[in-house]
Amino acid sequence: MTQTVFITGVAGFIGSHVAEALLRRGDAVVGLDNFDPFYARAIKERNLAVLSAFPGFRFVEGDIRDPAALQRWGKEGTPGALIHLAAKAGVRPSVADPAGYADVNVLGTTRVLAFARDRAVPRVVFASSSSVYGGNEKVPFSEDDRVDHPVSPYAATKKAGELLCQTFAHLHGMNIASLRFFTVYGPRQRPEMAIHKFTRLIFEGKEIGLFGDGSTRRDYTYIDDIVGGVLGALSAPPGHRIYNLGESSTISLSNLVSLLEKTTGLRARRKFLPLQPGDVPVTYADISRARAEIGYAPKTPVAEGVEKFVGWFRENTVNTTT
Repeated sequence: MTQTVFITGVAGFIGSHVAEALLRRGDAVVGLDNFDPFYARAIKERNLAVLSAFPGFRFVEGDIRDPAALQRWGKEGTPGALIHLAAKAGVRPSVADPAGYADVNVLGTTRVLAFARDRAVPRVVFASSSSVYGGNEKVPFSEDDRVDHPVSPYAATKKAGELLCQTFAHLHGMNIASLRFFTVYGPRQRPEMAIHKFTRLIFEGKEIGLFGDGSTRRDYTYIDDIVGGVLGALSAPPGHRIYNLGESSTISLSNLVSLLEKTTGLRARRKFLPLQPGDVPVTYADISRARAEIGYAPKTPVAEGVEKFVGWFRENTVNTTT
């Protein structure tokens, strides 16, 4: 059965892919985005152009913190589900701007949850982050692990968002799934993120700055698998549930660069730099709960995903670097 899904952050990397998948299966999508200047507006406008080709897509430009923008958004229809992806992203930038991150990610999330409450939205999906696990040494990370020691303001705001989801579910009987994304990559990836940035620098013959000694490990997750998890979360059990969405494997920073060299056929120029505040040594997802409850089934190992990303980058080099 088709439905109307409202999406915040619809013009971004993950938002545009989720919206496209919903539109392709016949749902209507009403998107909201404020074109935050974290990266070029033109990139988001190209994402929107893909979505605008579908007759079921409608777009409202506005900020999740602005009640007037949310009111305009609400006039577009009655949502059967709401997917909240809008946020100020990035661990390192949050260290320099903690107040800005709290304003968008905590106040903004509160306003979105209140919007969903007031309109009795049957299902809400909230984009959290693997960063909430901080420097946890037990791996893989499980949703039942303690997450009381975030190491960046960004992580703290995402943990706060989960707590707000729990509170709204408790007080108002809302059904909310909080999804902890593990280093998402793929076509349309934000230009400052590692795989996109490293690929661009390799093609340009420029030096890659690697923080640490190359041994830090990440659980890179391909965008198509993340989209599958988000869609699965629309049918999560009632109440507030938290799910890891990762690929359930890790690769070191050094090996990632070597994989990019192999895939591009070019040599990377490496420069090792000190670890940055907010960085963690490893992220690694236990995805057994997501498999069991929302049918999450990642299928794209990092070597295959990197090959797909590099292929997309070759075709879109001019468009992605402006």
